[in-house]
Amino acid sequence: MEIIRNIEIAGSAGKPILTDVFYKDGRDAKPVIIFVHGFKGFKDWGAYNLLARYFAEKRFVFVKFNFSHNGTTPANPLEFGDLEGFGHNNFEIEMDDLGRVIDWIHETPLVPEHQKDLNKIYLIGHSRGGGISILKAAEDPRIAKLVTWASVNDMARGWTEDRIAEWEKKGVIFVENSRTNQEMPLYYQLYENYMAHKERFDLMAATQKITVPFMAVHGTEDYTVPFEEGMELKRWNQKIKLDLIPHGGHTFGITHPYQEMNLPFDAQIVWEHTRDFLKLP
Repeated sequence: MEIIRNIEIAGSAGKPILTDVFYKDGRDAKPVIIFVHGFKGFKDWGAYNLLARYFAEKRFVFVKFNFSHNGTTPANPLEFGDLEGFGHNNFEIEMDDLGRVIDWIHETPLVPEHQKDLNKIYLIGHSRGGGISILKAAEDPRIAKLVTWASVNDMARGWTEDRIAEWEKKGVIFVENSRTNQEMPLYYQLYENYMAHKERFDLMAATQKITVPFMAVHGTEDYTVPFEEGMELKRWNQKIKLDLIPHGGHTFGITHPYQEMNLPFDAQIVWEHTRDFLKLP
């Protein structure tokens, strides 16, 4: 298996995007999966390296990456050492970063032309990364299939009027990372950027616009993003294949760090269902 880790490509606002690619050498041109991590996530979280190997074994080119402003750094991609960068992240930056990754997989000689089928670029997005993937699939004709895992259905979820008023007054609000106990800043520019591009970031409109094959996977005991949000996506677009995982949580049983060689049952089901969906003609 070919594994190339921690490739730096140019990201938004001068910060790099750190990228990994996994594939099995062969004569066949393989579909390309780009995995999009969620809020407070990163490309090496939990079992994502096992995920990359799994799909590479199933004859995909698998790409995962860190958003340029996700709070990690190339020197230390496993920790949130750049909280200022995290605070200055916004949805426009993430959309731009994902576009740059798609450009990169087209252009990079690290994956030879005969190894990648550029007419079959698929997105898998988790949580907020699911929302970003929906928005990108709605506007970028290079995306041929879409899978979301525990996706949000509103990019502005949780932004109450009182919260926004406090945000504007202080210029910053903080979110706790329960794993690291860090208080992570979100600067008011995130809200301003959202409002400036509100139509572009409308997940209902984007979901209704999507015509490529789309599967939404959600656990019924997801307490971070309730499964009703996945059901709402289905209401907006009846062509979506909705795959509910009974008793499944937000990360389908995977935690970080993850040092087991075997997957939790829920994650195994999600990976298998995703593989089957992406293998369909």
